[in-house]
Amino acid sequence: MEYEAVIGLETHVQLKTQSKMFGTSSAKYQTAEPNTLVDEVSMALPGTLPVVNQTAVEYAMMIGMAINCNIARVTKFDRKNYTYPDLMKGYQITQFDEPICYEGYIDLPLNDPIRVRINRVHMEEDVARLVHVEGAKGGTVHSLIDINRAGTPLMEVVTEPDLHTSEQVEAYINTLQHIIRYLGVGTANMEEGSFRCDANISVRPKGSTELTTKVEVKNMNRIRAVVRAVEYEIERQISAYKNGERIVQETRGWDDGKGVTNPQRSKEEANDYRYFPEPDIPPLLINEEWIEEIRAKMPELPIPRKLRFMSEWGLSEYDANLLTVLRSTADYFEAICDGMKHESPDTKKAFAKAAANWLNGEMVRKMNDDDLTNMFDTKISPDALRILVEKFRNRELNNNSAKQVFELMYTNGSDPEKVIQQLGLGVVSGVEALGPIVEEVIRNNEKAVNDYLSGKEVALKSLMGQVMKSTKGQADPMQATEMIKAQLSNQSL
Repeated sequence: MEYEAVIGLETHVQLKTQSKMFGTSSAKYQTAEPNTLVDEVSMALPGTLPVVNQTAVEYAMMIGMAINCNIARVTKFDRKNYTYPDLMKGYQITQFDEPICYEGYIDLPLNDPIRVRINRVHMEEDVARLVHVEGAKGGTVHSLIDINRAGTPLMEVVTEPDLHTSEQVEAYINTLQHIIRYLGVGTANMEEGSFRCDANISVRPKGSTELTTKVEVKNMNRIRAVVRAVEYEIERQISAYKNGERIVQETRGWDDGKGVTNPQRSKEEANDYRYFPEPDIPPLLINEEWIEEIRAKMPELPIPRKLRFMSEWGLSEYDANLLTVLRSTADYFEAICDGMKHESPDTKKAFAKAAANWLNGEMVRKMNDDDLTNMFDTKISPDALRILVEKFRNRELNNNSAKQVFELMYTNGSDPEKVIQQLGLGVVSGVEALGPIVEEVIRNNEKAVNDYLSGKEVALKSLMGQVMKSTKGQADPMQATEMIKAQLSNQSL
């Protein structure tokens, strides 16, 4: 019997707000000293009252719009009651039956595209962080608590069980991360914990539509770990069914070192949490005016932008993909191209291709060396790079000279035209400038000339090398090659 997996994902997205979801302390906890970003609400002191962070609500609406959800006109908060050391109040403020966004979808850009339905997006607060201290002989001897993370705004994005393979899971995570980063509402970095994904996995006979017992898998802190955990759990459940074993509904943790999932606890049901409406926060009313105000702030999303780069600028899918991975890179590319006056659609596309080559090539190489991700953080302005790209495209600079100018622009923020003038890097071209040099090279390299006339094409490279040497690498290679060929065509052995 063949089996297929049925997978639903629950993704927690930390929002990049200045303050916490219901308190006044800073939400920028990642690099802060433990227990320094605290307030009365995040510490759960008696008598404190939560106040909803309006920016977090607006970010939630933006996420919902980006993944094609309906925006609720009335939404409320609830108390989710459970006891754990990182939850000082003994309950979490979240949303249960009236989430802010519902019934959306994400289309995955795969060779075999699929639409993943979004059940809901709801708002809640993050919990504190536990730091487990190991003893000399191993094992946890005691645990420390850092309250900094407590109360950080979270959005939970819940899919329907529409995924069936680890490839689809990976594509979904990448696509959602991409959207979050384009919106600018979060960093979506799994490694720092600002983007956390849990997978609900079950398997069933292929062709069946019945949902079977699911297992929730947690503790996956990078995309590759999610992929491995999903693949392992699918194989574990298929093996269990084949051996006549029963799948238990439970929460399992992923052990990345051993490459296995391990039981953690039996899976809770909603009634275990004793949800009830949060008495200290009245329902939120979202009117059409507010929705349209947020919609007007929405940026162009990555997939539509990629398709536009291909249609408007004539870029290949490969180049458009690279340029739209980060919103800042796409913005930088358009800042270069929008400032250029083009004579025709063909010159517009040719310039865009040249600009893409410089950004995806030299710029990315230098930024990787300096651990930079935002092109606007470099010393090269889009206007300066536009000048360099156009001079290179018009063959006013050869490849070596253009790279030399780029290096100085990147290192010092130099003006490209001044660098070209100061270093004398203009291309040597034309009959008047290049003709005498070609004649001298032919006159002084009799062996290479004879080899070329004998049919040895490689000799042409030797002659070209001499021309480049004489011009200190500044000769127009195409013109020089044609001039050598033209002069030698009149000679014979």
